[in-house]
Amino acid sequence: MPKKPAPQDWHKEDIKAAVRKSGTTMKGLSLRNGYRSVDACSQALHRPYPKVERLIAAAIGVPPETIWPSRYKFKSTPASNAVKVNQARAA
Repeated sequence: MPKKPAPQDWHKEDIKAAVRKSGTTMKGLSLRNGYRSVDACSQALHRPYPKVERLIAAAIGVPPETIWPSRYKFKSTPASNAVKVNQARAA
């Protein structure tokens, strides 16, 4: 079976357009959330910045994992693996 293609991160311009559609700007988000730098929100478009990614996602109305799937790859934790192993042994 062919593999599903990995989800792509949203394009930077698409993110900015979605923020503008929500009634604000990247600069406005930065200032409204107490950042001195008007570029704080724009920096998240170029590099991981989890706190600002959550602000942008909240303004758009989607989870940050939807906008930046490459930054939020789900990894299994040792605790979750241990539960699976224990459940398999019990069966």
